[in-house]
Amino acid sequence: MSKDQASAIHPARSAAIDSWDFETDVAIVGYGGAGSCAAIEASDAGARVMLFEASSDSGGSTALSSAEIYMGGNGGTRVQRACGYEDSSEDMFNFLMACQGPQADEAKIRTYVDNSLDHFNWLVDKGVPFKDSEYKERAIMSLTDDCLLFTGNEKAWPFREIAKPCPRGHNLYIEGDNGGPLFMKIMSENVSKRDIDVHFETRALRLVTDEEHNVVGLVIRQNKQEKTVRAHKGVVLCAGGFVMNEAMLKRYAPFLLKGNAPTGNPGDTGSGILMGLGVGAAAINMHEGFVSLPFYPPASLTYGIFVNDRGQRFISEDGYHGRIGYYSLTQDSDRIYLIFSAEDFASYQQGNYLGADIAGTGETIEELESELGLPAGNLVHTIEFYNEHAAAGEDPQFRKSKEWLKPMAAPYAALDCTPGRGVFVPMFTLGGLDTLPSGEVLSADGSIIPGLYAAGRTTAGLPRRAQGYASGMSVGDATFFGRLAGIAAASHTS
Repeated sequence: MSKDQASAIHPARSAAIDSWDFETDVAIVGYGGAGSCAAIEASDAGARVMLFEASSDSGGSTALSSAEIYMGGNGGTRVQRACGYEDSSEDMFNFLMACQGPQADEAKIRTYVDNSLDHFNWLVDKGVPFKDSEYKERAIMSLTDDCLLFTGNEKAWPFREIAKPCPRGHNLYIEGDNGGPLFMKIMSENVSKRDIDVHFETRALRLVTDEEHNVVGLVIRQNKQEKTVRAHKGVVLCAGGFVMNEAMLKRYAPFLLKGNAPTGNPGDTGSGILMGLGVGAAAINMHEGFVSLPFYPPASLTYGIFVNDRGQRFISEDGYHGRIGYYSLTQDSDRIYLIFSAEDFASYQQGNYLGADIAGTGETIEELESELGLPAGNLVHTIEFYNEHAAAGEDPQFRKSKEWLKPMAAPYAALDCTPGRGVFVPMFTLGGLDTLPSGEVLSADGSIIPGLYAAGRTTAGLPRRAQGYASGMSVGDATFFGRLAGIAAASHTS
């Protein structure tokens, strides 16, 4: 543990502070998607706001993302309706509850769904552009300037039987993977239009509490000096997750270490979580995170099948790449292969993110099976069984949708998708401080810690599991609950 991390879990006492270097109503730690939205709403609610960012510019992990935002319900957003979709709030609610399984926070999901249309309109009002068009291909993100696409498991079993499938991923009106920088540019412009005091290259070290253990301020490091910040209404922690903190990963989420591409910014060291722990906050869902096996595009690879080192399928291949990644990492197997017909290889080498090597080829299944070193007969049986039922439009094992079912034809090939063998496996954390939908931070006994709020990956927010993740959930969660945290902090009275 670094010196700063050790400092974070030991709050300062207000009684020991003779004078404050700064005073404000609301102090916000972190200038990414959550922090910027919290600052805007707190300021618009009439509070004096100070925003502290460790780096030299705004952005956080939101600026590094594609900034897809998961929104819908309430009959549909403007974009959904323009594209012919009428999205039911109950469908969206039921889908999200199923996605998060036993870890689902029903209150957060209900609040998010009920206010999702308002959130879309709020973003549009702040200048975030969305084109009234749909990207219809199966893809991780839209690389055109089209807006709407399916970004999760909406059309995969069992989710399609729980809720009517509807696309809810909203990409910004910009070509390519450039949504994150544009989104943060717009949010930063909104911050600059308000009387918000922004401090860059300023690191938050620890919280300050009074005699009754209320959070009343913050200790920061600025220009190599420690300074104190009095926050009369509250402190909002929007400091990101802990994917860049290997020690915390080993302690809380060792499963994620099977991934090889920590996704986030260098500030995702868990500092906000540690500060919360230091004042008695509960940290939950810490073992969970997002992992991915981004095997599409090309979408045609979905016609293939994933098998383990026994030549057995273990997942429906029409699921979201995060779901595939999770089940790949949980296999008790030395190898994970994607088996496919050569005709479905398409433009893999030009447009794919996976980076997997060809592990074997074969004019027959037996030849491919031998080349991969799989138990004799196993892959043969797997593919024969799959082909027999695919010809009838069925998948009795994993219920792959008919859209992606067809018999596999020779010649065959296999990609080595084994984590640790060169394949790209991005990951980030989904655990953090326990909060109410308002952003108020809870202690281990469920009581509110007065004066402390949090949002974004510093919290256990809307998304809780890789196997139920959908692109857009994190940015949607950070921006929406960042707003609520800013509003709640601004309205706090001592």
